[in-house]
Amino acid sequence: MSVQTSIRDMFFEESEELLEALVEGLARMNAGAHDDETVNAVFRAVHSIKGGAGAFKLTALVAFAHRFETVLDEMRGHRIAIDPEILQTLQRSADHLTDLVEDARTESDANAGQTAGYLVALDACLGGTPQPEPDENFSFSALSLDLSDLAMPEEVPGQYFTITLRPHAGLYSNGHDPALLIATLADLGEIEVEADLSCLPDLAHYDPAKPNLAWTIRLTSEVDALAVSEVFEFVEGLCDLTITRDVVEAALAADPEMGEFAEDMPIAEGDEPVELNEVSRPPLSASRDDTPEAAGTGEKSGGPKPTLRVDLDRVDRLINAVGELIINQSMIAQRVQELRLATDADVVTHVEDYRLLARDIQEAVMAIRAQPVKPLFQRMSRIVREAAESTGKLARLVTHGEGSEVDKTLVERLADPLTHMIRNAVDHGLESREGRIAAGKDPCGTIHLSAAHRSGAVIITIRDDGAGLNRRKILEIAKKKNLVSADAELSDTEIDALLFMPGFSTAATVSNLSGRGVGLDVVRNAVTALGGRVTITSTPGQGTEFAISLPLTLAVLDGMVVSVAGQVMVIPITAILETIRPGDNELHIVGTSDKLLSIRGKFIPMVDVAQGLGFTRPPGHPEPRTLLLVETENQGQCALIVDRVFDQRQVVIKGLNTNYGAVPGVSAATVLGDGQIALILDPDAIANNRVLPGSDPRSTVKMKEGKNLAVA
Repeated sequence: MSVQTSIRDMFFEESEELLEALVEGLARMNAGAHDDETVNAVFRAVHSIKGGAGAFKLTALVAFAHRFETVLDEMRGHRIAIDPEILQTLQRSADHLTDLVEDARTESDANAGQTAGYLVALDACLGGTPQPEPDENFSFSALSLDLSDLAMPEEVPGQYFTITLRPHAGLYSNGHDPALLIATLADLGEIEVEADLSCLPDLAHYDPAKPNLAWTIRLTSEVDALAVSEVFEFVEGLCDLTITRDVVEAALAADPEMGEFAEDMPIAEGDEPVELNEVSRPPLSASRDDTPEAAGTGEKSGGPKPTLRVDLDRVDRLINAVGELIINQSMIAQRVQELRLATDADVVTHVEDYRLLARDIQEAVMAIRAQPVKPLFQRMSRIVREAAESTGKLARLVTHGEGSEVDKTLVERLADPLTHMIRNAVDHGLESREGRIAAGKDPCGTIHLSAAHRSGAVIITIRDDGAGLNRRKILEIAKKKNLVSADAELSDTEIDALLFMPGFSTAATVSNLSGRGVGLDVVRNAVTALGGRVTITSTPGQGTEFAISLPLTLAVLDGMVVSVAGQVMVIPITAILETIRPGDNELHIVGTSDKLLSIRGKFIPMVDVAQGLGFTRPPGHPEPRTLLLVETENQGQCALIVDRVFDQRQVVIKGLNTNYGAVPGVSAATVLGDGQIALILDPDAIANNRVLPGSDPRSTVKMKEGKNLAVA
């Protein structure tokens, strides 16, 4: 990979961070934060994208960003009033700017007609007067590493700047190069460069990771100090930098006879040295905290935290190695346990220390892949706007818990399910403007999107304040489509579960958002593939909530090790509510074989795991009495029948799809401490009887008032 390509890739990576900052700033403005700092943050994001794009001659991106920046500049100068219509234009422009960045990344042609429409909208914010294109005011040059053309001709009158640059180690580790900065300065005017070699050590003490060089650059240019400082906006906090404008020398260059008055010449306001390390603009390649709480503390963070970009494949290899380490630790612990040593024996103590250390290493490595759901949530704001425009409704998105961290793979694979559910909430959940007004609601509907950690899992909820589910209509459509029998009598929970059946749709007509029979089964399949589940809660007239429960990581899980018909298996601990050994008076038989557990005034269906997986117990095997009460997606609570519970432990997840294929009722496998392979069960699939030979997923045992039983 060439240096130019590497820098280009870095630009797009930093553009993603800038676009996140842009979306976040516009969200704060839309919430009423019209202060100068918020507007400046939005302006800086667009300006930085424009500057980086200009270095690579991304003409379409530069032109649009320039017009966008012009509107923001007028706003921060208080020459344009901020109103809802302008904010809507800015949000749509931010969406289009994201598209242009993606087009530039993939080297695709931008939609010129669409861009022209957004430019007209931006011009309307400026009073309807078409603005000049950026190349009429300034031009960019592509980055070059060739510094042979930096020899300066004779000095000409202009402003003089003296720049001192001493890089930190972080400047190089973030992929920056002083040569590129100097080359960019050369585009602004005439420069003289002097390298400071005074800090170079002898070869015996040379440390290649420690920067030893510094540079003094003298620039003669007609640009202002802001233009010079913008050259270094990508490296703020990564170097010691001073920019001084030399007014006296500039005057002498224009008129040498003024030398005798130099000592009496006053320094104009703003001519003092500019220390960029104190500028409040956030660095691009470093971690930053843009929360209002952080801004209000008044404490200096001490500079940006150093970051390191690592190939994801290397992280995956490290995670696999840690997984093998955990398996190895389990094997050693198993062997030591078989020796039946005293609990205070040195070997037992060392093995326990080994276990704790392995877990700490595993958690630290998993934290490397963890990332907040904030970027994913920010993308949903655009989905809400587009869905609202398509349906003619008014809708806004409110997010909570954006800082919750989950595995990077989960974030990537959640994008499509969340997009589908957000569109569904706007299209089906929210009423029309007229309907909301008639119901005494705000004409603008609200979609709440939140994330929170709970019991070793992350819970993502999508809640709308619409009319709620029309369960009567849902059941009628299901019967019409022959998804359930005509005489079926289903509970609210089972009617809600019909939404996840393939081919189910409540849309009367086909539109851009719905009506093609691609229902929420796509969402359920995607979430189930991630080891999670989806539940629905709906109140008529108040709205509907979808809750997605997912493991924090796809690499390891805490599970309960059980025995089923002589086979050792693992059930995820997040699905288990409690273990039960019922008495005879708590067990009830329905029909010829169906069983119910009576617990705390409720009847819970019982599912024999061995039977569900097709295992047969040997003759004379005692009837198992160990139950695991689990929470499932469609059936609610149910009791899984197992032979024995061994213990709870952390296991490494090994997928089956790649080397074997999908197994009904089984989500993955693991290796236990004795080297035995154990299957990791899927409680939802087993509870729904999907794995029973010849079973019909539409057949469910119904209970009315806790007494009469019927089969639907």
